Amino acid sequence: MKLITEQIENIEVLTESKNGKTSMYISGPFLQAEITNRNGRCYPFPILEREVNKYTDKYITCGRALGELGHPDGPTVNLDRASHLITSLKAEGNNFIGKAKILDTPMGNIAKSLLGEGVKLGVSSRGVGSLVERNGVKYVGQDFMLSTAADIVADPSAPDAFVQGIMEGKEWVWQNGRLAEQTLNSLTNMKMSVDKKVNEQKLLSMFDNYLRNL
Repeated sequence: MKLITEQIENIEVLTESKNGKTSMYISGPFLQAEITNRNGRCYPFPILEREVNKYTDKYITCGRALGELGHPDGPTVNLDRASHLITSLKAEGNNFIGKAKILDTPMGNIAKSLLGEGVKLGVSSRGVGSLVERNGVKYVGQDFMLSTAADIVADPSAPDAFVQGIMEGKEWVWQNGRLAEQTLNSLTNMKMSVDKKVNEQKLLSMFDNYLRNL
């Protein structure tokens, strides 16, 4: 499965006061379905709705829906880079409008400073799944899994090439109940070995070395 990331720019900055403490939030469309985005991808609404419901039940309602500042290169959230907590994610038409509280963490404070200085930031979703191309559009497949609804990114338009160039060279698979990375080169080498009908012992040895490097 590929790591799939999307960026959205139209994010609103809010402040709310409770018990004398002021908190900063970001709000806006975190996810969009049924449109072809700048990456040439389209998310069918039923698939995105299914994953948002699962994400809400498993993470948002439990206070575990963290996001990072910057663009990580994997599907999991790094706690040392957590900058915000997603508090709600609701469907409005084909968009899913989210709201996230900026945390008092090192990365959260950087985000607060940038937002306070008027820097325009956007959000980027992360998930893993397959892509099926039809008529020049890459449709996200039924196996799509949403990892986080929104990371905070500095330039939602420029990183597209970086994401395509770096992310698309990796595959993610389930290994013993967790997501593990494997390189496309490893997969290709294994397939070539099968095609060339190498002896069983050599194939087992290659596979064992491959697993050790995961």
